[in-house]
Amino acid sequence: MVRVSLRSARRHRDRARSRSQATARPPPAASMESSSQPPPLSGADQSEDGATAELPRLTVTQVEQMKVEARVAEIYSVLFGAAPNTKSVMLELWRDQHVEYLTKGLRRLAPSFHVLDANRPWLCYWMVHGLALLEETLDDDLEHDIVDFLSRCQDRDGGYGGGPGQLPHLATSYAAVNTLVTIGSESALSSIKRDNLYKFMLQMKDESGAFRMHEGGEIDVRACYTAISVASLLNILDDKLAKGVGNYIARCQTYEGGIAGEPFAEAHGGYTFCGLAAMILLNEVEKLDLPSLIGWVAFRQGVECGFQGRTNKLVDGCYSFWQGAAIALTQKLMTVVDKQLKQSYSSKSSSGDNLCGTSSSGGLCEVWIRFYKAEQSDRPIVPQHCPAAVHPALCTGTGGRIEG
Repeated sequence: MVRVSLRSARRHRDRARSRSQATARPPPAASMESSSQPPPLSGADQSEDGATAELPRLTVTQVEQMKVEARVAEIYSVLFGAAPNTKSVMLELWRDQHVEYLTKGLRRLAPSFHVLDANRPWLCYWMVHGLALLEETLDDDLEHDIVDFLSRCQDRDGGYGGGPGQLPHLATSYAAVNTLVTIGSESALSSIKRDNLYKFMLQMKDESGAFRMHEGGEIDVRACYTAISVASLLNILDDKLAKGVGNYIARCQTYEGGIAGEPFAEAHGGYTFCGLAAMILLNEVEKLDLPSLIGWVAFRQGVECGFQGRTNKLVDGCYSFWQGAAIALTQKLMTVVDKQLKQSYSSKSSSGDNLCGTSSSGGLCEVWIRFYKAEQSDRPIVPQHCPAAVHPALCTGTGGRIEG
């Protein structure tokens, strides 16, 4: 994406105005009165030979990007200008308030949450997992209520629906199982009917090697990850479930380097994490072009320091997880990354395409990944205060992982 700053756009506008005033009649009064308006989406410039040249066109996305950058700059200016003690308070995680909010949500939600009626296991997962990350325990009554509710969401033929009596779905099955494993009690783990869940996932298997979300539902990388993650977590992952999944995900990696929801679609942060995590659990990560994937993720970080989900989109808080988690996963894969880089360099050097190499172990294509690797060794991206038991590919605590 070519960024056009507000200052740059105004310079283009002022330059065009001064030239047009020198060669044309004065503009009408109405035009002069509107000079304080934001920069136009497009304009014309008079070249030396008299031809009209188009000024850079500002798209709606670029205008919105400018607004976000300006707003974030205001916040950063306040932060960086604050005294050290004030800055510390501004950056403090309000743990007690978060615990109160999450615990309250598990007991009763506001009426506005009715729109998430088909996502109730997800609400359980987000809140229980959030409390686990804050190292907060559930009281016995609340734990019992959660296990009882999720048991009523479990279909008798396998899988969990979005609520009691609803259609079993791979995504809500993922949320329910992760919630129960995070709780980790005997009653929580024994409530999961593994045999039926295995049969349900096998029924969702598509001939392409991927999975569909529910009966007659969509087939995508998200379904692959939720199925493989749950099967791995419950120790029911076998060749029948794994067959063809890795090849399907590999076909979803785009020319940009990220992973799309399905073959020939656009690379997306959420699908990139899902695809990468699934490939790690399948032990087939070598089928992905990891240097290209890391490059795509790295360039999704904007000047605001947040991450965007797709090229030319605004930064979004949720992608700090999806894209950040993908980077955290690749930290464990640097041996594979190095191997792929060497293979890529060798093939390009032998074909004469790589004319920018500066050493026998790499060229221009390697500079950024070498820098990134050095940065990781000095300043790990994985938060130091995260519980050690949290498995990055499974997104849940492994203390209650089912054995056998």
